[in-house]
Amino acid sequence: MPSAPTYTVLAAVRFALFLICTLSIVILISIMRLLFIETAPARRAYYRVMARVLGFELKIKGAQVKDRPLLVVCNHISYLDIVVVGATVKGEFIARGDMADWPFFGLMAKTGRTVFIDRKRTSTATARDTIQDRLNAGGTLIMFPESTSGDGNHILPFKSALFTVAEREVKGRPVTVQPMSIAYTRHNGLPIGVGWRAFYAWYGDMTLGPHLWQALKLGRSTIEVEFHAPVTAAEMGGRKGLAAHCHKVSAEGFSRLLSGRSKALAPVSPP
Repeated sequence: MPSAPTYTVLAAVRFALFLICTLSIVILISIMRLLFIETAPARRAYYRVMARVLGFELKIKGAQVKDRPLLVVCNHISYLDIVVVGATVKGEFIARGDMADWPFFGLMAKTGRTVFIDRKRTSTATARDTIQDRLNAGGTLIMFPESTSGDGNHILPFKSALFTVAEREVKGRPVTVQPMSIAYTRHNGLPIGVGWRAFYAWYGDMTLGPHLWQALKLGRSTIEVEFHAPVTAAEMGGRKGLAAHCHKVSAEGFSRLLSGRSKALAPVSPP
């Protein structure tokens, strides 16, 4: 782990910029909502600015489909995924309920119209109604169906219960589901091996504060994202088949990205 004083200074500067940008976007979006102005462009610009602040170089293969309503599902490695996916996908997140109480990240998520899902049955039903309302309005939702983040080396099973909403039709049209893969592949231009992936992945009993501080010390990071072909629940025989298919496609893409076998990735420089 980088331990030179310069990396501590880098982390402090990044954290200060993170606070300034987050508080600024919260205030801006609050004003935009009062004036009934669409907030999606501002939210996406925020994520792209944060990607630059964190030193992320994003490389993208494929593209988000234009079908609506749309559910984008992705493997989950870290809270850093929120910045990467938010800068790459036009949509709103579905997140676990306890994230609403996280410092700064929770505030950012609430401002971004995130749908929070708790383990309580009553809360889950409310969340599903909210998800259905967003899809009925022709929106795009982003979901991490592992329900937790992994170690950066493997993808956990996708929970089929979370795909229930994709079985319903919206105004006579099926919900389009697009799998995607995300992988942290290089640090300062060098391939990230197994020993370094824990500095990006957040899992197990890791504490958010110390892990974030170490992540802020990292130099430039390359994160690769691959969009896959869209499908529907009907094509996959229901939510269980849909979950299994999305897991398979996302895991295969993840493996290709880590091994460097996924070619033709275009670098994206956030504005």
